[in-house]
Amino acid sequence: MIEIKDLTKIYKLNKRQMAEAKTKDPYKRAVDGLSLTAKEGEIYGLLGPNGAGKTTTLRCIATLIKPTQGEIYVNGHEVQKESEKVRDSIGFLTSDIKLDEQFDVNYMFDFFGRVHKMSKSEIENRKAVLFPYFGIDEFASKRIKELSTGMKQKAAIAVSLVHDPDIIIFDEPTNGLDIITARGVTDYLRKLRDEGKLIIMSTHIMSEAQKLCDRIGMIINGKKIAEGTLAELLAVTGAKDLEDAFFEYYKQAEEVEA
Repeated sequence: MIEIKDLTKIYKLNKRQMAEAKTKDPYKRAVDGLSLTAKEGEIYGLLGPNGAGKTTTLRCIATLIKPTQGEIYVNGHEVQKESEKVRDSIGFLTSDIKLDEQFDVNYMFDFFGRVHKMSKSEIENRKAVLFPYFGIDEFASKRIKELSTGMKQKAAIAVSLVHDPDIIIFDEPTNGLDIITARGVTDYLRKLRDEGKLIIMSTHIMSEAQKLCDRIGMIINGKKIAEGTLAELLAVTGAKDLEDAFFEYYKQAEEVEA
């Protein structure tokens, strides 16, 4: 359902960004020739440290930014040529995109439902499913700015799923959540997978990826250094858990780079 072919994304840095990165090179290669395939009925995890290229990859899939090179297909639709059809089939959540804090949760949910051309009854039916599950009913009439970090995240997740998309793209979905709320989110992702949907998510939390993901792609410096099921990744490295396997691949990547 998602196929990435030789994705490359290069950003041009300004002087301040160059100084912060301690480089004289005005170009940053955030993603470097990345290829992967994620299929329906699975949770695919992009695993890597901050700055590895995970968020850039997800934004390219979601049509928010244009690839410098390469192709991305979502349900057979190329993201640059058929961006509207891609957006119709995905739900996207990232911490960098926030709900307008001047409106309440009910309004934002209804608004995005109308954006997706849903009828009033369809919106209400989805609200009846999502609000009780995430415990939103009790604060649905509050403005976003009045909510805690966890409540804002739960509201954002519900809004991103208003149109019941076939593909869910989540960038660090449990970031900033307490352990109980985070468990509720990961349980819901499993439920969506069991319904045959595709979830592609980024995380740097090894334990979360190990428990949740059916397949994992490890990214370092914009390059995919490993891919497979947990069992496959452990078998290749001889590691006892995903964290040890990641650092083994990381060490190998650093040696190649050197």
